Amino acid sequence: MELPLLSMNNTIEPKPSNSDDVKRQQETAVGLIRSKLDTLYEQEPSASEELSEVEVVPAKQQSKHQHYMQQLSGSGRSLAEIQVAWHDYYAKLSDKEKHEVWHEFYSEHARARTTRESKKPEQSPQPEAPQPSRPHVPISNNTAASRKRSRRGKRSGGAASDIKNHVLSQVEARGKVTKNPHVRSLIFGASMGLLTVLILLFGFFNERFITPFIRPNTNVSATPIIVDPQANGPVGPEAKIIIPKINVEAPVVYDVPSISESDVQKGLERGVVHYITTPNPGEKGNAVIFGHSSSNILNKGKYKFAFIMLKSLDKDDTFIVQKDGKRYVYKIYEKFVVKPDDLSVLGPTDKTSTVTLITCDPPGTSTNRLIIRAEQIFPDPSANKESSIQQNANTQQPNQLPSNSVSMWQRITGGL
Repeated sequence: MELPLLSMNNTIEPKPSNSDDVKRQQETAVGLIRSKLDTLYEQEPSASEELSEVEVVPAKQQSKHQHYMQQLSGSGRSLAEIQVAWHDYYAKLSDKEKHEVWHEFYSEHARARTTRESKKPEQSPQPEAPQPSRPHVPISNNTAASRKRSRRGKRSGGAASDIKNHVLSQVEARGKVTKNPHVRSLIFGASMGLLTVLILLFGFFNERFITPFIRPNTNVSATPIIVDPQANGPVGPEAKIIIPKINVEAPVVYDVPSISESDVQKGLERGVVHYITTPNPGEKGNAVIFGHSSSNILNKGKYKFAFIMLKSLDKDDTFIVQKDGKRYVYKIYEKFVVKPDDLSVLGPTDKTSTVTLITCDPPGTSTNRLIIRAEQIFPDPSANKESSIQQNANTQQPNQLPSNSVSMWQRITGGL
């Protein structure tokens, strides 16, 4: 059991009760109720505005809502009590009847403004002040309306008017037509059209556009690389050509079925192509190998630029051809350019065993053919056998030397 507290003069002081807490809670509850009522009052016209309406509307012309407000005004109640009674009445109305209340509210304001303007004394002509372009709800001439209905009264009737005006201003702003919309559409259309044309041109002719920027073998040696003729390291089974000076290592395709352009182009998708009417490396005669200097990047294959740096080779440079597990080393002795119909480069030379490398020149075109000729220096070519292919070389003769692959444009136009 708790004992009462003693003060310094030994008098008994009463123990603090919970009455203060209860009072604070009650005040909090009352404040919450007031805020709720304020929120509810915002949903109907202010009672003070309604009272001002019934003062000017004849009894015979009053609606039932205005008649009810007339009864409240003569009941002797305070404005707060009238506001509560008006809220209870308004809350029970149907949506249609609530609409009628608002319609009466705006109509009466409009009538009051017209009456007020007609009673103004005539003044000397003055420039008229610019009127707002958007419609707004007229304000009553009573004291509360002229002061914008401070606090709650302002937020009841005025809030609806402000919201309406705000919505109208937003609609007007969005409805404004931007200047020169056709110009913007034209610029957009022209930009998209130009982009489409550039994409098509790149797709059709990219072998010419990108060739100057693609140099897969830029580390060109300044001096010829001499291969040791006595080198007898292991050689894999892959058939390939290795050109150290321009960092080329590409497969050599020997199984192309014919010398037709289509068969050669399919073979070039897998590497560089040995021309089937010429001897094989390691045999007596002139073995011919074709390779692309450029090709459409949308075409198949990984060796579109295998021979793009072939023109960097010079006399006495060397390269290697591997076939059937053997290594053959060749040294360049001649470089020149011919027209596509010069088929003499496919024939024999004055050397015992040679390899002729052919590609298109300049890169990206099929205008000319670059010819690189090299003689076998390892192993000793005197031990090479005769080639049976060379004996039947005249059975197949092309019209011109193989070229770069056809572009998309040539495919569409049939080679034009």
